[in-house]
Formats: sequence, structure tokens, C-alpha cells
Amino acid sequence: MKVLLVNGSPHEKGCTYTALSEVAEQLKKNGVDSEIFWLGVDPLRSCIGCGGCAKSGKKRCVFGGDVVNAALDKMEECDGIVVGSPVHYAGPSGQVTSFLGRLFYSGSALLQGKPGTAVVSCRRGGASAAYESLCKYFEMSNMPLVTSQYWNQVHGNTPDEVRRDEEGLQTMRTLADNMAWMLKSIEAGRAAGVAYPEREARIRTNYIR
Repeated sequence: MKVLLVNGSPHEKGCTYTALSEVAEQLKKNGVDSEIFWLGVDPLRSCIGCGGCAKSGKKRCVFGGDVVNAALDKMEECDGIVVGSPVHYAGPSGQVTSFLGRLFYSGSALLQGKPGTAVVSCRRGGASAAYESLCKYFEMSNMPLVTSQYWNQVHGNTPDEVRRDEEGLQTMRTLADNMAWMLKSIEAGRAAGVAYPEREARIRTNYIR
């Protein structure tokens, strides 16, 4: 079992990384592998809703060459995902939302059924709003949402300050424990013959006709 930990901060080894590292260490204690995947600082284009991903049938964004399709390649082998973001103006970073828009629009078939969640890092305020925004991607994509004992957030202006946020780090460890438990429960259910739910044909209701 393996979990992809997405670092959506422009700082590769900053506060968001520190939170994800705590998750990674606790996953390891539970016998679950993980990989921290940094989005980097290069410009990342947003989804333009062209539908090219659906037409190609490849479950990949037609705008290749960046981290979106690289992450989808990794999700072929991963069983869960945790998306980490700094809090910018009470929301996730623009890099993260651009990434998730294209990731889910083109590759949701690779993500459904796999547990997902988010973690956020902030200096002071806006964490719960940013966390809620990120969780919506999982909630509308048939993904079990992994929670913790509190909102998945850490506080601090530097990695050292985050490491002093005892409750925040404990929340990260509890999150990792719950992710590991859910992955093992899904694996046990599969071994016992519990099949993934069959989905009805998608119904889309438009209110203006």
C-alpha cells in the first residue's frame, strides 16, 4: 500500500512539507509507504474545460509536460492521496487549485474509490476555510474522505514553529493512522469478496433549458 502526499507549497521544505513529513512517518509506522510529491514553482495552467481528456480516453490531461500527468502516473500505483497546501487569503494556493482542477477533470477515474484528504498550513487564520475547499474535490469524486481528531491543519510561520505545534502534529499522526486503517480495511474487504459499488449512468440536470 502506498499514499501520494502532494506538497502544494512554493517552498519545497517549508511548513506544508513539515506537516506531510509527520504524516509520512506515521504511515511508515503503520506499514504503509508514501511519497512526497512537490508541485514546484513553475507556472501551472488551469483547466480550460476543453474536454480533450475525455475524447482521448487516456485519463490524462491533454496539456502534458507538467506535474499533473506525472501525478496521475503515480496514482496508477498509489492507493490514497493527501493534498497539502499553505493557506493564502483563507484558501488553498493557486498552484494547488490549478493542479487539482486538471487532475480531477482528466483523471477522476483513477482516483475514485481511493481514500483522499487534505492538510493545510497557516500562520494564524483561514485554515478551516482552505481545508473545506480542498475536501470538496474528494467529496464529489466517490472518494472516501479521511478525517482526524480536528481539522487537518498545522500552525506556524516556519518549519521550526510547526514542529512546536503539538496538537497540529498529533492531528497529522491521527490522520495517518486513520488513512492506514482505511486502506487496510478496503484491502480486507476486497479479499473477502466485497466488490466496489456499481455506478448508475450519470444524470446531469441543467436548470436552464
